[in-house]
Amino acid sequence: MLNKPGEFTRRVWELAEKIPRGRVTTYGILAGMAGGHPMLARMITFILSKSPNVEKVPWHRIVYADGRVWFDKKRKKERLELYKKERIKLDKNNKIIDFKKKVFTFK
Repeated sequence: MLNKPGEFTRRVWELAEKIPRGRVTTYGILAGMAGGHPMLARMITFILSKSPNVEKVPWHRIVYADGRVWFDKKRKKERLELYKKERIKLDKNNKIIDFKKKVFTFK
């Protein structure tokens, strides 16, 4: 029997789907807005991967607090293509250009 997702997990899924195209948020902002401590940011990637609607989750729109983008080897090309479609540009250090203007804070 599988455990039902908790309130924090459900809230992460709901909020992630609200991040608009061309914008990003951070793992910490998402964790905090979902009702958890920002230190729970380390769990966000895992939580998003378990979403029943994983195809709808804009996982590429969630980045580190300093604007850096994490790439796993399997999905780097896919992630870069998604950024290109959404006009999110990265510098040579994989940081989002104009990061502060791109951050979505769920206000």
